[in-house]
Amino acid sequence: MKIIVRWLLLAAALLLVASLYSGVSVASFGTALIAALVLGLFNTLVRPLLVLLTLPVTLLTLGLFLFVINALMFWAAAEVLDGFGVAGFGAALIGSVLYSLCGVFIDAAVERVFTPSSD
Repeated sequence: MKIIVRWLLLAAALLLVASLYSGVSVASFGTALIAALVLGLFNTLVRPLLVLLTLPVTLLTLGLFLFVINALMFWAAAEVLDGFGVAGFGAALIGSVLYSLCGVFIDAAVERVFTPSSD
């Protein structure tokens, strides 16, 4: 149940990012659901490999290159899906930062709701 709620909230966050920033476009909530799933799969399967391969650059930039990797994942998801678009790399960078910030708040809220209290 926790995973489904998180997925739905991340899809809503993607719609929020598209409404806040004109460089990102999402056609519908269904497209946002699929895009959130694809982003999750890319971040689970591809991102760790990219982080490992770019470790020297990431260390040289004191971790700032991770923003580039996040933007590449965001951009790749937009390229794979119809109905989810990103205007360019800069838009992917801004969109991925906004989406990540939403994800942080969503993760905190989901953990708070689904963690049993010790009262």
